[in-house]
Amino acid sequence: MNIFNNVNIPEVTDQQLSEIIAGRIISAQSVVIISHVNPDGDALGSSLALYHYLRKTGKSVSVVMPNQYPDFLKWLPGSDDIIIFDKKKSAATKALDEADLMFFLDFNTPGRVGKAEEIITGSQAFKIMIDHHPHPAEFADVIISDTLSSSTAELVFRFIESVGNPALVDNVSSTCIYAGMMSDTGSFNYNSSQPETYRVLAELLKSGIDKDYIYSMIYDNFTESRLRLLGYCLDRKMVVLPEFKTAYMSLSLEEKKRYNYIRGDSEGFVNYPLSVKGVIFVAFFMENDDHVKISFRSNGSFDTNAFAGNFDGGGHINASGGESKLSLQDTINKFVSLLPEYTLK
Repeated sequence: MNIFNNVNIPEVTDQQLSEIIAGRIISAQSVVIISHVNPDGDALGSSLALYHYLRKTGKSVSVVMPNQYPDFLKWLPGSDDIIIFDKKKSAATKALDEADLMFFLDFNTPGRVGKAEEIITGSQAFKIMIDHHPHPAEFADVIISDTLSSSTAELVFRFIESVGNPALVDNVSSTCIYAGMMSDTGSFNYNSSQPETYRVLAELLKSGIDKDYIYSMIYDNFTESRLRLLGYCLDRKMVVLPEFKTAYMSLSLEEKKRYNYIRGDSEGFVNYPLSVKGVIFVAFFMENDDHVKISFRSNGSFDTNAFAGNFDGGGHINASGGESKLSLQDTINKFVSLLPEYTLK
């Protein structure tokens, strides 16, 4: 399956483009992999998989994340090597400045890297974007984009097959890829209907990964406070609007403090109301210091990506996100006011 979307290079065949990319990797002296703000399982899984692969080819590689990632992902092999821009700005800036090859993973517009945006857009490094979100901006030399792909982690595997040596994708890299694919599909419950996804999974299983261990580390690796917070949200914060086939939940700063919230504790909360009979669209609102973060999920054909545009966001048909600078309650009011404009079938 073709994964190439050629940008800023004169018209070439896929084979020629593969050779160009392979040549860039071989000649690179310093490689940086960077992903998006508030990195999730796919961001880390895809980045660390590519990191381990490139290191096996003898490359000098750094992984930069704009800010901290959730505690439940810190078991991923190589996570200790990640440079957090917000915490180690000088080290991250040095790595980005010295790079002659950059990989942009799991985002499709430079604004998604936060404070590192100016550095990456001004860099003279050869830039390769690998992503599965729609409407990519043309800010890289090569864009590898497939919106039907389950995840960026899946695309990284296919990228290595196309331009590199898949035999070097060992158990460690495969573990990272599987973690990214699983976390970005809700354990293969959405964004996972393409046969290609399961071909890649079969290849990963051949490497001897322990899929049950990976599942447990991602979904059974939380604090007691997190479970109590989930119970509170379902009992006290879930609002069901049957006339719109919609439900939503919210968390204020005060509620997060009350339950000793740490980054990642609300992961997956948005999915629970989808199990309510008749509900096909769900939103989860979380108040932060300077904005409200919103997650959207849906069943069937309802396009959360289109709806997320009302909140400067986007994503996929069944899973998207957005942000609001309004207060938490005003954001919720805006959300509810928009529902009559959408036909929920």
